[in-house]
Amino acid sequence: MKLMYVAWGDDLPRRLREDDLHGRLAAAGVRRLQLNLDDDDVAPAMRIAAGPDHIAAVLSIWTDSDTASDIASDSTRILTEQTGKLAGWEVEERLPISPPETAHGERMDALANIAVLQRPDELARDEWLHRWLVDHTPVAMATQATFGYVQNIVLRELTETPRRVDALVEELFPSAGMIDRHAFYGSQGDDQELHDRLDRLMASVARIGFDHDLDLVPSSRYVYGLDHQREQQHAQ
Repeated sequence: MKLMYVAWGDDLPRRLREDDLHGRLAAAGVRRLQLNLDDDDVAPAMRIAAGPDHIAAVLSIWTDSDTASDIASDSTRILTEQTGKLAGWEVEERLPISPPETAHGERMDALANIAVLQRPDELARDEWLHRWLVDHTPVAMATQATFGYVQNIVLRELTETPRRVDALVEELFPSAGMIDRHAFYGSQGDDQELHDRLDRLMASVARIGFDHDLDLVPSSRYVYGLDHQREQQHAQ
């Protein structure tokens, strides 16, 4: 089972990388942790907030299904204590482009954008999912320089949330994409190609309502395997 959280607060890039927090999550049964942190390394990137405050971090955790309910409850409590303000969901993960692996706790050389999205009220869920997962996905991959693309469909809320969220999407771009639109869209310096790609992408985005009522969080991406940490705790 995969759980995702968004967090607001000060100094989260430091607080969420603390070994003590990871140890507590490992003890609770979390086997893998991913942190997407809006930190100094992505300062030049664009960010969008649906509410009055920008999201400071997005967290993803993976648990074993046979103990998932207890782990979800314990993890939510631990992360709420660490962050102060948190919203979380259980999600179904899809991987149109699997992200490359990185070493434990090592920052990926990338701009990792996460969009926190809401289905338009006028679109039935089945129609919205088809437009997004079937129609839009190949357009998104063809018009951007993404080398990792993760779709997360919300199944249920784990906490009270400031607004309804139906999906969270992570896309990985070359770091140069923070300041260079050609690097972001893969248009190889060709202005006409950039214009054409933008037109195709924006038309597709509008069909699924992802052109408004969203949070866009630029981030540095870190992944931690917590199984080894849990084994060390048991050995002590």
